[in-house]
Amino acid sequence: MKQDLFSEIQLGELALSNRIVMAPMTRNRAPNGIPTALMGEYYAQRATAGLIITEGAQISPQGVGYPATPGIYNDEQVSAWQQVIDDIHTAGGAVFVQLWHCGRISHPSFHDGALPVAPSAVQPAGQAVTYAGMQDFVTPRALAIEELANIVEQYRHAAEMAIKAGFDGVEIHSANGYLLDQFLRDGSNRRTDSYGGSIEHRVRLLIEVTTAVCNAIGANKVGVRISPVNAFNDMQDSDPQALFNHVASALSALSPAYLHVVEVTMAGAIDTEVDMAQLRHHFDGRYIANGGYDRARGNSVIATEAADMVAYGVPFLANPDLPNRLKQETKLNTPDQATFYGGDAHGYTDYPFA
Repeated sequence: MKQDLFSEIQLGELALSNRIVMAPMTRNRAPNGIPTALMGEYYAQRATAGLIITEGAQISPQGVGYPATPGIYNDEQVSAWQQVIDDIHTAGGAVFVQLWHCGRISHPSFHDGALPVAPSAVQPAGQAVTYAGMQDFVTPRALAIEELANIVEQYRHAAEMAIKAGFDGVEIHSANGYLLDQFLRDGSNRRTDSYGGSIEHRVRLLIEVTTAVCNAIGANKVGVRISPVNAFNDMQDSDPQALFNHVASALSALSPAYLHVVEVTMAGAIDTEVDMAQLRHHFDGRYIANGGYDRARGNSVIATEAADMVAYGVPFLANPDLPNRLKQETKLNTPDQATFYGGDAHGYTDYPFA
């Protein structure tokens, strides 16, 4: 039988009611890194998604890169997330948390004056979002090789805390110019040790992190997100097709629940430098496509088996009942960009249902 966005699917141990994924989106509404009851309402409203992937949650204080983003590394955060997750589960939803370390995309003001960390001391172009407004990115401190085991441990610990909180699984954020993506790409990774240089060396940290997380909570509760053509946060690579084909193959050997691929640039444009079909071929597991999909394109990639699931971002932000609207072909709400980051319920939990 031909599948579409509205077909059921098995993801690890989860039987999902549809193949529509709510993509992770930073909303900056977690003061002091603590999730709130308002976040529980926001996600519960969107629980008709087959799967919700939450906004990025930093795995340690070192991982912070933006104001008012949640963490998932201490008991206070776990307790607060438990209420959010209870709201989602009560509404019938399934939810993974995205594990996030911003690396060089941060600012000393988040770290008591200490430099952000990165694979190499390469300053990104652009500015950091801080509590004092926009400030230029600084040149980060290159992580010493003996520090990398602790980075792996931060991800492992955060994954265990996520399961303790009640999450159905975790997504390892290796996209959009953050720490693990910084290790992958040779524009930001200039190391000459066993974590830099060749593709195999640059992929090493991601594989060590994914292995540790899979061993800690079970591979069927783990997903990984990558963004092969996204130059956001001053990212580039000399041979992205070869790099991300290797990433997909190396991850496939670990049998995680899914590979989540941002298939477009940050501006939403198609970039033919990377053939996503090759990544799909190299990864033997569920493939989540992300990048400007509408109903027709979403149904098409699932029907042709180019993807197993499709992630929607901004449409979910403005349409809490997006799966129903897509199914009924109902007009979508217009998102209010002024309320995307920070603020209160306005532009967050007050978008109307159809």
